[in-house]
Parts: sequence; structure tokens; C-alpha cells
Amino acid sequence: MTQDELKALVGQAATAYVVPGSVVGVGTGSTVNCFIDALATMKDRIAGAISSSEKSSERLRAHGITVLDGNSIERIPVYIDGADEIDHQGHMIKGGGAALTREKIVADMAERFICIADESKLVATLGAFPLPIEVIAMAAAQIERRLRAMGGQPTLRPGVLTDNGCPIIDVRGLRITDPVGLEREINQWPGVVSVGIFARNKASVCLLGTAGGVKTLAFPA
Repeated sequence: MTQDELKALVGQAATAYVVPGSVVGVGTGSTVNCFIDALATMKDRIAGAISSSEKSSERLRAHGITVLDGNSIERIPVYIDGADEIDHQGHMIKGGGAALTREKIVADMAERFICIADESKLVATLGAFPLPIEVIAMAAAQIERRLRAMGGQPTLRPGVLTDNGCPIIDVRGLRITDPVGLEREINQWPGVVSVGIFARNKASVCLLGTAGGVKTLAFPA
């Protein structure tokens, strides 16, 4: 089974977690695009969507799905999104598509985070995928110095600005054994908009695409 087929499989499986009549939180990326396409088949059974990126919003609207302003909604039942890495506790690295801050905002509104991914994204320890950090431009050099001091190899992602107009630093060489602690630490640094560790807003369930079909991993709160 190809990677595209696995993405389509988990995208379809995620529709089972959509609560009829509710607003759905929708993430960003190629796997989420498969979910959006599957969601279109049941668009008349939902109240709309909150999206974490302009690209996802465009795709949702193209399918005739109403995209709502996040400020108009207090809580949503589920947020469905992919991950660049996920560990066996449900902690994730996200932000390869540069939407990490908006993804974290929508995830924080949701009662449950449903992660959709192929089996290559499941890891014992986070950090092989470069950790994205969205920053205020004037703080980039200072934040890079802090990251080098902790053993990381930071680089500014060339030619990329987020939907918020901010640059992204990608950090290689980190072995993230304490995702909760590292997320808290980096988020406190002046100039950090958001770090791509999703430990506070970790996955409740991961729908993992495998050669044998969709495997469901459930994580304790």
C-alpha cells in the first residue's frame, strides 16, 4: 500500500470521530487533505469547521464546508490533524507545514485530539524530525543561541513565513525525552510564538495507517 493510500485510509477513518451537528476542528497537511475530502461526503451533517491554516480553509470552502472564525466558538468536540512525529504517549512534533501556532490554538479548543498519520511517524523518542519553532523575527538570533546552548542545531527555514507573518526555526539534533518540560521551557523564551512540541495538547487517539489497515492507538489523558 502506498503512502498516499495510507493517508486516504486514515482520512476516511477519522470521519467516524466527527460528532454529528458539531463544529469540527481541522488541521493542515497532506493527510488532513484526505480527511477534508472525506468530510465533504458528510458536510450536511456538521455545523461547519474551524481551520488551522489558510490552505485548509481554501480546501474546505471549495467543498462547500463553512469555515468559522475561532473567536465565535468556545469548545469543539474533536480536532483532527496529522503529525510529523508521535510517540507512544501521544506527544507529537508538528509544524512541518508551518501551521503549528494555529494548530495549537484549535487543539486547545478541542475536547479530543485525533491524530491521523502513517506508521512511519510513530517513534520511541521525539526529535529525529527537526523541531519547528515559530518566532518573532527580531528574536531569531537570540533564540538560536539558546538552542545551540542546549545542544541543538537551529536553522532559519528559508523563504518561509507563517500565516501569522513570522519565520520558523527548525532544530536538529535534539532527543526529546521530556516533551512536557521542553515545551514549557521553550515557550517561556521571549520572542517564541509557539514551539512545535504538542505535549500539553497531546493526542487522545492516533489512527495509524499500516499495511494491514488502520491501527487505533488510545492514550491516557
